[in-house]
Amino acid sequence: MAGMKVVAIKCDHEGSIDLTDLDEKIEKHKEKLAALMVTYPSTHGVFETNIKDICKKIHNAGGQVYMDGANMNAQVGLTSPGFIGADVCHLNLHKTFSIPHGGGGPGMGPIGVKQHLTEYLPQHFFTDTNYTNGVVASAPYGSASIILISYGYVKMLGKEGVKEATKVAIFNANYIKTRLETTLKVLFKGSSGHIAHELIVDFREYKKSAGIEVEDIAKRLMDYGFHAPTISWPVPGTLMIEPTESESKAELDRFCDALLEIHKEIKEIESGVADRNQNVLKNAPHTLEELTADTWQHPYSRKKAAYPLDFIKNRKFWPRVNRINQAHGDRNLICTCSIELELA
Repeated sequence: MAGMKVVAIKCDHEGSIDLTDLDEKIEKHKEKLAALMVTYPSTHGVFETNIKDICKKIHNAGGQVYMDGANMNAQVGLTSPGFIGADVCHLNLHKTFSIPHGGGGPGMGPIGVKQHLTEYLPQHFFTDTNYTNGVVASAPYGSASIILISYGYVKMLGKEGVKEATKVAIFNANYIKTRLETTLKVLFKGSSGHIAHELIVDFREYKKSAGIEVEDIAKRLMDYGFHAPTISWPVPGTLMIEPTESESKAELDRFCDALLEIHKEIKEIESGVADRNQNVLKNAPHTLEELTADTWQHPYSRKKAAYPLDFIKNRKFWPRVNRINQAHGDRNLICTCSIELELA
């Protein structure tokens, strides 16, 4: 933390920074205010309409603005961190610049700073003759093999191409919002009623009404052929959906159809048509081994379990396993092997 202390800022009902709370925190900590770390658009999926004023407030108090570049796929070609008012911004290569998101991240991301901070940038004794600032990476330019993919992506698209990709990413998210919002609860729509590049769908009410957790919905999506979006971040009990520019309208429709059908399955539990404990969501995902076994233990049909919608017939994904121990398995080492020791 380099001697710093984090002070959280509240957000308003639209998902934006609460300016009143920000002003209070600035006044309280003005003697030691170092920087504001802000994500733009926010992780709530909205553009901060007051972002330039927010940056000015921090600068007027003697601080710097550090922008999280995780959501640059809603900025590229339309605006920039420097134009908005940021002093520093790291550019995640995943999502925006074509690198896969998972597996621990790409291990590479350029960090841009304004001119007044260049003297504080790290250096490398391989490349800097006046090496004084210290090394933060074993190689002077990071993971060069990773950078080539993003370089090729940008070169092939060109200036207008990356701008078009940004527009499509924003449009795709708003298309999903429009299709889902009449049935499911979409949080944080911003003052205009539109969102940025991602949306948060709230499933918390179904825990009480049907005993269904967002985890059950994530598992059920596998039966429909989808890897679940981010769950319980940044709001517990929700799905955060980021379609990016890479999905076709047909795929977006299939995803929306799946979530709307899952909503119907939840309603069946609420009405008593489906059992609260033995239902397609609590038992999801359903494996091929389970579906083809001689005996079927569930009160619903095999078809309902494996092929709830027609489009799945031609694109079925079969999970290899049902449920495991979830977070317990992540946090606890469990040995299932048998070891025999021979004592000499």
